[in-house]
Amino acid sequence: MKAAADALVALVALAHLFFAWLEMSQWRTPRGRRIFGLSAAQAEASATLASNQGLYNAALAAGLIASFFAGAGAALALRVYVLAAIVVVGVYGAWSVKPRVFFVQPLPALLALAAVWLAR
Repeated sequence: MKAAADALVALVALAHLFFAWLEMSQWRTPRGRRIFGLSAAQAEASATLASNQGLYNAALAAGLIASFFAGAGAALALRVYVLAAIVVVGVYGAWSVKPRVFFVQPLPALLALAAVWLAR
């Protein structure tokens, strides 16, 4: 079960690194605008906010990555905290932005959180 938990945590971390890359460097590009459903004007007007959001996603990924190098107790605490934060933020995003956000952010984090909790 620990291997499955580690794999799910790693996948969530990689997803958040990808989100950070999209938000920080691809927001204004045709690809970024297509992914986020933005016009060029909307992307330009919100680029600073998106970059800030991307930095938060990078910080979440960093917390999960750090958990692989922490002692057992600290790793568990770090994983539970970061994954729970992703679930809360993702549920809010699904409610306030688009329901499909639920399947991209909080659901994978919730599955990883369950696996981490069962593997402890």
